[in-house]
Formats: sequence, structure tokens, C-alpha cells
Amino acid sequence: MKRLYGITTAMVTPFTREGEVNLNQVGKLTDFLISKGVHCLYPLGTTGEMIRLSVAERKAVAETVVKQAGGRVTVFIHAGATTLQDTIELAKHAHTIGADGIGVVTPIFLGANDRELEEFFVTVANSVPDNFPVYLYNIPQCAANDLKADVAQRVADRCPNVVGIKYSYPDFLRTNEYLNINNGTFSVMQGSDRLLLAALAMGCDGVISGVSCVYPEPFVAVYEAYQQNRIEEARRLQRIAVRYCETLKSGSNMAYFKEALRLRGVDAGSMRAPQLDLLPGEADSLRLALAELNRETLYG
Repeated sequence: MKRLYGITTAMVTPFTREGEVNLNQVGKLTDFLISKGVHCLYPLGTTGEMIRLSVAERKAVAETVVKQAGGRVTVFIHAGATTLQDTIELAKHAHTIGADGIGVVTPIFLGANDRELEEFFVTVANSVPDNFPVYLYNIPQCAANDLKADVAQRVADRCPNVVGIKYSYPDFLRTNEYLNINNGTFSVMQGSDRLLLAALAMGCDGVISGVSCVYPEPFVAVYEAYQQNRIEEARRLQRIAVRYCETLKSGSNMAYFKEALRLRGVDAGSMRAPQLDLLPGEADSLRLALAELNRETLYG
């Protein structure tokens, strides 16, 4: 079964100015990211405004990314949704269209105990073939539910296709617990862009990065330098990657991502309500900050 690794890009979802999903730009964004050397694609997650999309829209985006990628990179579709029924429908759809696997976020907003989390993930994993890989996705600061390592282990014990986890919280003690699942063979992808190099040093397979949707280059460079054991160079490049994270607000407001993509020649359109686009003054400040950063780093 395929696994995520390296720089796995969490993709934004392009919309038209009228608020419709722009599938043409989804395809162009896919090509842009592949051309910049990312290793895997991860559409329709938090960065992709998943909870603002209908099931039909999510299917259309998934189909577009898989078709446009054409096997050039690994594509895992995020299938987590607000209901179990929608999650299963999206999981089965991802398998049907030829995606390489899926990610599934914990149930969101309403609290779920450990037994409920375990049964939720087992049910979803069992809804697809046992050779179709599934990544758990834990982002407790947004989802309001935290997936403990022992619960993840129980899910993995019951479901051989649950091969890893995306952990989007900067807790290295918990990260280390995840790394010990299945006697150290569980795939762990860090979701905090700023921790890429440290996560690799711990044994994580890579990062699922939203900032790399806008500036893949420094993240790809960090990963390549680390793989080649050029540690000092990796540290230098990591500092550059962090500066892009800071400039783009590191995922706290995807409007910064979409405006920065526009500046790079990729029209990702607008945010979907109730989120709003940047104000003109905010967009101008971002443009100037990125121009200065790009001059220093030779990206852009």
C-alpha cells in the first residue's frame, strides 16, 4: 500500500468570484504543484475549506485532482466530513476514482469519547478495501476531539489498511507516541509546517503542508537536503520556510494563501463565506512582504 511522504501539499480549493468551485483552476493548481516538485497531494482538507463544500463538490474536486495528476504524484483525498454517512460516501468515491488513499479527520465540533472515535475510524476503514490505505487525521485545536495514541493503535490493530496519521498539532511528545504504533512502522506526517526538519529528525515521513501550496520550493529543498544528509543546509532552508509560514499566517487565514497564489500567477479565486478575502490594504502589505522575502530567497 502506498504511503504519504516528503512534501505532501494540502491544497486550497479554488472558487470563482461568484463562489462556485473552479475545476479548471483546480487542474492548473495541480500542475503548478507537481511542477514545483511536491511528492504527494492532499486536497479537500482543512486548507481546502472542506466544511464549506457539498459532497458533490468534493467529489468533483477529487476527480479533477486525480485525473490531472495522472499518476505523476501520490494523491490522497481527504474524506472526513461532518457525518459518518458522508465520510463513507467520500471514502468509497476516492477508491472508485483511483486515488492512492484517503485521510479522515476525527469527528468535529461535538465531543466524542475514545470508544466512539475508535468505532468511527474502524467503520470508515472497513468501508473500503483492506488494501486501500487510510490515514487518520488529528487536529484537536479545530476538531474539538483529540485522538490518543492508544486509540490509534487499537484502530490500526483492527484495520490493516490504517497505515498512518496526520498530526496537526505541535506536540512532539504525542508525535513520538504515534511513531511507536505498530512497533515503529506506523507512518506519521506532521501537519505543522514550521516543524518539518525537526519532524524528519524524529522519524516522521514528512509534512502535510498548507504553506507549500503557495511556496513549495523551500519545503522541497529542506526535504531534499535532509535526505542527502546536508543538515546545515537543511537548517538554513528550514529558517526560510518558517519565514514564509510567518508571512502567510501559517494557515490561520487561507485568504492569505489565495492572494499569494494570485501573485504567483495561479488564480485560486475567493474564499467561501463566511470567510472573506483580504482587504486591499492587507493584500498590499502581503504583496510587499512577499516581494522582499522573494528577493532575499530567490523564490517567487
